Amino acid sequence: MSAGPGEKEAGGILRVLYRLEDVFLALLLGAMVVLAPLQIFLRNFFDAGIVWIDPLLRVLVLWVGLMGAVAASRSDRHIRIDAASKLLSPRAAAVLGILTGSFTAAVAGIVSWNSGRFVADEREFGSTAFSDIPAWMFEIVIPVAFGLIALRYGLRALGQVKSLLTGDLGAGSGGSGVASGSAS
Repeated sequence: MSAGPGEKEAGGILRVLYRLEDVFLALLLGAMVVLAPLQIFLRNFFDAGIVWIDPLLRVLVLWVGLMGAVAASRSDRHIRIDAASKLLSPRAAAVLGILTGSFTAAVAGIVSWNSGRFVADEREFGSTAFSDIPAWMFEIVIPVAFGLIALRYGLRALGQVKSLLTGDLGAGSGGSGVASGSAS
């Protein structure tokens, strides 16, 4: 079964998006790798540091963690206990995949929704993080990341439903082509 022109085009767009995610994650991590030792150097050798580096590093840890989770959800590489799917038939494993993918999507969706409400409240309240920068600008990663995770696992569960209905159980085990894959 070959992919149609629309599927090839969607695959190319997804590869570009995945590459952008990877580059963004690398930039965040690179900033942490540069800023943390710089702050240590300035404190040890000049008895001074840059005031905004410490709070920025805390924000970067949040962003790297959540963007790493988004990248892991891309190819279903989250930590999990997966003994059952090894013991089950392909059909039962697909049903289990649908249930766990749907549950993951639902939980991530709820977290995304509620964290989005939190960020909206923070924006309305006008709280600042540091250097008079609004806190909501740094917190926006929470609903966005969990929303992407919910979307990916929801699409993966739908792909497994499709595989189960069509009898192509090998295609649904790793997720749908829309929700999973690697940028390499």
